[in-house]
Amino acid sequence: MPVGTSPVGTSSAGQTTTIPEPRSLSDDAQLREDVLAGLSEMPRVLSSKYFYDKRGSSLFDSICSLPEYYPTRTETEIMERDAGAMVSQIGEDVCIVEYGSGSSVKTRLLLDQVGPRASYVPVDISGKHLAQTAEELSDRYPRMPITPVVADFTQPFELPGWVAEHENVCFYFPGSTIGNFTPDEAVDLLRRMRCQGQTASNEPSKTGLLIGVDLHKDTGVLEAAYNDREGVTAEFNKNMLVRINRELGADFDLDQFGHTAIYNEAARRIEMRLVSLTHQTVHLCGRSFEFGCGQTIRTEYSHKYTLDGFTQLAETAGWSVRQAWTDPQSRFSVLFFRAAESDDT
Repeated sequence: MPVGTSPVGTSSAGQTTTIPEPRSLSDDAQLREDVLAGLSEMPRVLSSKYFYDKRGSSLFDSICSLPEYYPTRTETEIMERDAGAMVSQIGEDVCIVEYGSGSSVKTRLLLDQVGPRASYVPVDISGKHLAQTAEELSDRYPRMPITPVVADFTQPFELPGWVAEHENVCFYFPGSTIGNFTPDEAVDLLRRMRCQGQTASNEPSKTGLLIGVDLHKDTGVLEAAYNDREGVTAEFNKNMLVRINRELGADFDLDQFGHTAIYNEAARRIEMRLVSLTHQTVHLCGRSFEFGCGQTIRTEYSHKYTLDGFTQLAETAGWSVRQAWTDPQSRFSVLFFRAAESDDT
């Protein structure tokens, strides 16, 4: 169940409400279950959702400002130029629900443009980081109801009941986070968004999706973005092992693991992994995991799309494209969809 669902700011009744202290959804039991399952697979895998503890969230914010990491910079430029047009498509009297809100930096560009009847629901798995961001936003938008929801958006969760009071609901999913999912997983997630929105609004035409998508481009540009010269992405990747050591009592030796990120042209995705630099044994929750030299743990996929390719994927999930905005070099796109009238999804 979601935690932290009281609005922040001034309610419709003119009363100021506050953020309850959220708890973390990714508690030790779930983390332990997922890590043990992932390390038992061959090849081994750790879920990218566990990147974002406090340190991981801070490192990702640093990654976004690196010269090699174009996605955040490019998406922000698009938002700065076209946020007004996006809000015109979204409509007034809207609740904006952001999946994986993080620091909500780009979201500010959107919220600056919405009308007085708008509200905002940031959804994130990192409770403490979410609470801090929501408080900052409540200071910036004191008359806007802001409701932080601590949830793993890859699993079903409930929206606050008052969302249905708005004429429109729009899911905001920036940062090309959709690329972390395989195409089949992406369709499932987008389909759940559509169903969640229609449950809240009870009308497909009132449910929108504003989503950032990284576009297919030169392999060198892509690989440089995930292998920065300062090593921040490597530190971000290895921080997952730091978290597992801290929260589960594992004994990963960070000096014995390296970082790698390559572009798989056939699958059109970046594949980020941790690489064992030696033969070693890692102990975790009473179990032992043997690693050979060169053996990897996959920590993230980041799929890249063409505009037509992503539009077709979203249509499969029941969304109909209304408009797409890109940068001059067509490196990135922000697209707006409406839920399709047909239920044949």
